[in-house]
Amino acid sequence: MNPTKTFSQTFKIANDLTVNRIGYGAMRLTGKPGNFGPYPDWSAGEKLLRRAIELGVNFIDTAEAYGPGYNEEIIASALFPYKQGVVIATKGGINKPAPDNIKADGSPEFLRRGVEGSLKRLKLEQIDLYQLHRPDSKVPFAESIGALAELKQEGKIRHIGISNVNLEQIKEARKIVEIASVQNRFSITNREKEDTLNYCSDNGIAFLPYGSLDAHPLKQGAPLANAEGIIGDIAGKYGVKPNQIALSWLLHRYPNVILIPGTTTIAHLEENIQVGKIRLTDEEITALNSM
Repeated sequence: MNPTKTFSQTFKIANDLTVNRIGYGAMRLTGKPGNFGPYPDWSAGEKLLRRAIELGVNFIDTAEAYGPGYNEEIIASALFPYKQGVVIATKGGINKPAPDNIKADGSPEFLRRGVEGSLKRLKLEQIDLYQLHRPDSKVPFAESIGALAELKQEGKIRHIGISNVNLEQIKEARKIVEIASVQNRFSITNREKEDTLNYCSDNGIAFLPYGSLDAHPLKQGAPLANAEGIIGDIAGKYGVKPNQIALSWLLHRYPNVILIPGTTTIAHLEENIQVGKIRLTDEEITALNSM
């Protein structure tokens, strides 16, 4: 069995920003419950973020809603001034006054305030990648995208992304402005949004799968009994954990995927980074595809 011939460690977002395909999702560096409030061990969070950069991570995903605001603040506290080539991607369009009070707000006014707040917290003059966190059913989708397009024209945003969207919304957004990324829930055990991923792959759009391990990817009940066997067998061959194979499959199967797994421990961070060294064979990828 020969290793697959098509594998790249990097992806160029909008043919502009070259990033390593194993990034870091910073959401968990917040308070609990509900990712609300500051991370209780702020210095440990800073240490983890700096270690991520040392390990070659140059793409960090955050959002105004994480904290809210505190997640962006800890990133700036740990990493500013940012190392050349580091891309901080953030999201806006969610109003979160309490852990259990989360509402989409895609109004142009709210998005503008969000961008300006993120710029201040992240200590940036321009946000490399700003993503609409979630469509707002009370605001026409085109209006929200148009507001971000205006902010891009003003130089406050370099590239625009969208999250939690369907295929028709991606196509609608692209009629208004260039879309550099899509962030949807997706994993080897949850392929509900595969149509959006395939579309992004065909059109050179970065895809950022959140929930890439479904939190507990191999413990979701009887339907995964066979999946656990396939992943477990391959993991045993490489001497790695099943979750590492699940992440590796994403890198091999979809060349436009940028992983953003989150963690609060350096040991788990280093485990995620090791995924980039795994080279699955074509036969193994086919077996994983069939799960």
